[in-house]
Amino acid sequence: MSAKALSAFLETVRGWKEGRVEPVVGRIRETRPDPFAILVGTLLSLRTRDATTEKAFERLWPLAPTAEALAGLPLEALEAAIRPVGFYRTKARTLQAVARRLIERHGGRVPDDLDSLLSLPGVGRKTANLVLTEGFGKRGICVDTHVHRILNWWGFVATRHPDETEQVLRRTLPRRWWMSVNALLVSFGQEVCRPVGPRCGECPLAPKCPFPGKKSASGPGARRGRKDSSPGPAGPS
Repeated sequence: MSAKALSAFLETVRGWKEGRVEPVVGRIRETRPDPFAILVGTLLSLRTRDATTEKAFERLWPLAPTAEALAGLPLEALEAAIRPVGFYRTKARTLQAVARRLIERHGGRVPDDLDSLLSLPGVGRKTANLVLTEGFGKRGICVDTHVHRILNWWGFVATRHPDETEQVLRRTLPRRWWMSVNALLVSFGQEVCRPVGPRCGECPLAPKCPFPGKKSASGPGARRGRKDSSPGPAGPS
């Protein structure tokens, strides 16, 4: 697929998305345009449904709206606030490790550069790029499993891991799509172009899709890398 063809596909997805609910991190940004809120929400969202993430964030935020408050929150209270997000015990420890690192190295503030974000416990390229784009309005490409899978299915990339997809996109994706491709394809991947049981009959791209009739995630784009499946300090996302 050429960059021109991809742009046409993304324009169609953008039209489909109008009026639909934003992914959870976008909703957090709309109500709390704070990089720390974006970072916390993103870490909570890993391997967790948006509705569950949003409820957990709303319980946690009044208790820990700053790195200092989060670091000082009793672990049991933190776990209770974010349960039942996936891997909630691991995420609770990761959140407090991140808060302590922010206090120790950044004065309690979220840094606005990729390398510093990647130095935080449990933070990989997906999370770091999402914080940069949603929290600071900086140009970046956030690649989660939906973006990775769909762009492989469409034939724009042929990659095995989301991080590899990001590197290819930095060379090939038109810059006008850098900040929006994640929100577009996350919504589309959750509702239509799903990894299992894709709703091809509801897809506005079905007549042109280069990979029609998908039944399950298979092929290079279906493999999930370690950084997307392990949310703790040993597996940043």
